[in-house]
Amino acid sequence: MTTQVPGYVSKTDMVAALIRELLITGELRPGEQLRQRDLAQRFGVSQTPVREAMRRLESEGLLSCDTHRGFTVVAADLGRVEENFRIRAALESLGASLAAGKVDPAGLRRLRELNEQMRALAADDDDDPRYAELNREFHFTVYEYAHSPLLLSLMRLLWASLHGGPRVSRTHAESARQHDQILAALAEGDAGAASARTYQHIMGADPVKELSG
Repeated sequence: MTTQVPGYVSKTDMVAALIRELLITGELRPGEQLRQRDLAQRFGVSQTPVREAMRRLESEGLLSCDTHRGFTVVAADLGRVEENFRIRAALESLGASLAAGKVDPAGLRRLRELNEQMRALAADDDDDPRYAELNREFHFTVYEYAHSPLLLSLMRLLWASLHGGPRVSRTHAESARQHDQILAALAEGDAGAASARTYQHIMGADPVKELSG
């Protein structure tokens, strides 16, 4: 999946979005120290927007700043992860309900393709980066059809706080089966069912896995 940075109006916005993307994909791990100079070179900007972006991400609870170590990625704690799961369930169920009336045949076809690719991966390989990427694309494809930029922005922030995206204890086959149920509701244009099944899909996961994964 090609990385797409949300619309921005300044270099600080751009850098903040790119760092969130690195948190979502898991390239930046909890406790990792961030160097302004390295990130400035990577993103092709001066250190000023990098520093401003880091301050913004600190206010969002994604980074912490220490006088001696500088900025580091915040490690998740169980209470925060559980809270984020509840917020995700509320927002993503809303996104699915909005998408149910708007998703087109091409979108449904893409979602089915993604789900079949997830189903085909080894059931016992929880660390396979392909699964996490496919799962992320599946969920965000649904929410893009909600046509709500604010919802997408909030979802990116939540997924960034889960460092590498949500990890769950259920099998790949069970996740794919639940995706099938969400897809059926979307195909029928049933907003209520799409919302309920998405909520159950998220809340049925084990947030403790986030801390051990």
